[in-house]
Amino acid sequence: MKLTHLLSASFLSLFSTVALSATFTFTAIPDEDESQLRTRFDKVADYLTEQLGVEVKYIPVKSYSAAVTAFRNNQVQLAWFGGLSGVQARRLVPGSEAIAQGFEDQFFKSYLIAHKSTEMAASTNFPLLNDYTFTFGSKDSTSGRLMPQYFIEKNTGKPIEQIFKRIGFSGDHSRTISQVEAGVYQVGAVNYKVWDTAVENGDVDTSKVKVIWESPTYPDYQWTVHSGVDEKFGAGFKEKLTKTLIGMTDKDLLASFPRESFVPAKNSDYEPIERVAKTIGMLD
Repeated sequence: MKLTHLLSASFLSLFSTVALSATFTFTAIPDEDESQLRTRFDKVADYLTEQLGVEVKYIPVKSYSAAVTAFRNNQVQLAWFGGLSGVQARRLVPGSEAIAQGFEDQFFKSYLIAHKSTEMAASTNFPLLNDYTFTFGSKDSTSGRLMPQYFIEKNTGKPIEQIFKRIGFSGDHSRTISQVEAGVYQVGAVNYKVWDTAVENGDVDTSKVKVIWESPTYPDYQWTVHSGVDEKFGAGFKEKLTKTLIGMTDKDLLASFPRESFVPAKNSDYEPIERVAKTIGMLD
């Protein structure tokens, strides 16, 4: 009996050691320049490692769909998703949860931007877009594709294929800005945060490209955690992770997103995104 107890104790000790030594991994949708993302999320990994007491590693991916796939396959336990990619991931992984969002993500928005050659002026009225070339960001982007397409089709009463002379997908918001600034496309849709930050940093020539329309607000980015993290990393881990993300106060770290702060989130916050995705045929 004593030997059995001893073996049981040894097994539990070994199990605890394995749990403590496990690496907690996370990823993020590649919505901006890769070097900017690496700088931001390596800092997040350091912050989480210090606060959670486990090794945390950021794993970059090349596309929005790759971020969803990594989450589905449990290659990462946490992800910084956009509204649509978060919905997609949680549909694939029952029990996964949106746990935190940027304060601004509760009322996010998109900009339509135009090259100077269009001679379009900024207006609160929806612009006339007929026969221009147009680029979205990633095909799975909430602020760079889903919501702009929805607002365009709602305001024109036409599918996008009947509106634009040519449609492209730049891949991320930074490239959308560059392509419209260069005149590769005449008009584009972009995440307002990426645009505002680029303008503030002097990375945009506003004599060549400008905002012509600002969308209504909608819920967007969030941190989504995989089901089963408490089993792998210990009871209460998800709660501690949630508090740690919401408790992020480092000004430089917040500015790198950029976000004022992080606040609680839940799956139901993103039901409007799911409804829009079904409406335009991006979800079943």
